[in-house]
Amino acid sequence: MEDRIISANLMMEDQGMELSLRPRYLGEYIGQQQAKDNLKIYIEAAKQRKEALDHVLLYGPPGLGKTTLSNIIANELGVNVRTTSGPAIERPGDLAAILTNLQSGDVLFIDEVHRLHRTVEEVLYPAMEDFALDIIIGKGPSARSVRLDLPPFTLIGATTRAGLLSAPLRDRFGVVCRLEYYTNDELEFIVSRSADILQVEIVGEAAREIGMRSRGTPRIANRLLKRVRDFAQVVGDGIITLDIAQSALKQMQVDQLGLDQIDHKMLRSIILNFKGGPVGLDTIAATIGEESQTIEDVYEPYLLQIGFLQRTPRGRTVTPLAYQHLGLKPPAPPGSQATWEL
Repeated sequence: MEDRIISANLMMEDQGMELSLRPRYLGEYIGQQQAKDNLKIYIEAAKQRKEALDHVLLYGPPGLGKTTLSNIIANELGVNVRTTSGPAIERPGDLAAILTNLQSGDVLFIDEVHRLHRTVEEVLYPAMEDFALDIIIGKGPSARSVRLDLPPFTLIGATTRAGLLSAPLRDRFGVVCRLEYYTNDELEFIVSRSADILQVEIVGEAAREIGMRSRGTPRIANRLLKRVRDFAQVVGDGIITLDIAQSALKQMQVDQLGLDQIDHKMLRSIILNFKGGPVGLDTIAATIGEESQTIEDVYEPYLLQIGFLQRTPRGRTVTPLAYQHLGLKPPAPPGSQATWEL
């Protein structure tokens, strides 16, 4: 699962490249127009009042630019950003150490904020509301509470699963932005921009081809560009043409809609073994040799989004669009003899 080239999750190979490709200001940030326009107003208003920006919650699927946007917000405000993640803050003392080292107006970015420990979350509430920390000193009858004042700061929380946030924490974010999947035009622009930064020549048709197969996700687009660049360098003359891009993507088993061999295996399994469904999740998992949780969290979302799969009370069903994409005939109506064609 982790090694899928079309996985939206961050891989080790992405880290160095992403840092060099990330835009630094809102003017350079492509896509997410609604969120960008709103943030521009909120940031300018906070700067004019010389106040810290309201706490910001960024949520949406992985790979859409939540971390990038948090750094852009800090750059636009002209302040420092401290980055951490929910699972990394194990004890309230860890959070206290981070918060007491912030300067006035600084940004604290917490990735996977839905995975904060409950005890840490309780300490975060007064910090977000009153810019204060309540610390318990001592144990037993001699224990006493001490309140430490904090400089005004902006907490930016990022999550792929907003539904797992507790209501008290979610309500303390003044600015909430949902990041949407990118259009093919936006991804084409991102691929062209990244190619320019990487100093590799690419034709417009090739940039669009890579964008179309990126599942609406810039992280996947940049990863595919990096791999296609290798093919252009070794097989071609260093220029990414449409033919080179199509040949490289075919070699990597990424089809025109961004589906890979695992997606094909899952769809074909439902079609050929269970007549297109409905079929239960555990049965699919046993058939293709994958964990049911992995199928539900990793493989299904995109197939549902593009209309290739449906969830019904009786199980998963493949839609006519998937039959058409795979070159298979849908099953014949009841009472007639079913035919299958590849």
